[in-house]
Amino acid sequence: MMKENKYDDQEFFEAYGKMERSQKGLDGAGEWHELQKLLPDFQGKMVLDLGCGYGWHCKYAAVHGARYVLGTDISKKMLEAARTRNPGPSIEYRRAAMEDLDFQAESFDVVLSSLAFHYVKEFEPLVQNISRWLKSGGSFVFSVEHPVFTAYGSQDWYYDENGDILHFPVDNYYLEGRREAVFLGAQVTKYHRTLTTYLDTLLQNGFQLLRVVEPQPPEQMMELPGMRDELRRPMMLLVSAVRR
Repeated sequence: MMKENKYDDQEFFEAYGKMERSQKGLDGAGEWHELQKLLPDFQGKMVLDLGCGYGWHCKYAAVHGARYVLGTDISKKMLEAARTRNPGPSIEYRRAAMEDLDFQAESFDVVLSSLAFHYVKEFEPLVQNISRWLKSGGSFVFSVEHPVFTAYGSQDWYYDENGDILHFPVDNYYLEGRREAVFLGAQVTKYHRTLTTYLDTLLQNGFQLLRVVEPQPPEQMMELPGMRDELRRPMMLLVSAVRR
């Protein structure tokens, strides 16, 4: 059975396509200015991108000298978009849920994932796999929705009677697991886990942490609608680690 895959729903996929990050690529992603700093040297490297979406990070790795880039995603529509928008002779796109992937030990120098792990029910088995797939000293860089953002579930603000933002709800923080969020007007299943779970799972499975970043929106995006409110709570967590 394929895992849940909202991105092959035509209406949802079209709504996603209207987002700033979908239209402008990496420059349209609020976290890119910080994520870019965490990326390793790609020259001559074997790269795996889990939940590659439109393939922006695959293309970036290839342009920066990666020998081979494999982008995997559960969504057929995402991969069709990736093959059109971000093709390359060293890039391969493959449809699969990341939990179902299997590679030989030490197949990759770099594993990337952008905003995909919060769709995965079981995190530790995936980290164990990634540790096995990476060569010793290999890089693991990922972004996820921040635990403060995923904890309550709705991922929306609390408003007053005039529709003005009061605050952002954080509740049931230690109760990890399934959440029903509203994203792009649709109900989407995500999985909440604590900051401890994200970081300690890496430390317990052969990784050394290099950087942990809670990115703020860049100054040049501050005039976009709602962007100043993003300074009121963290939305994303960026992590860079190496396999010991």
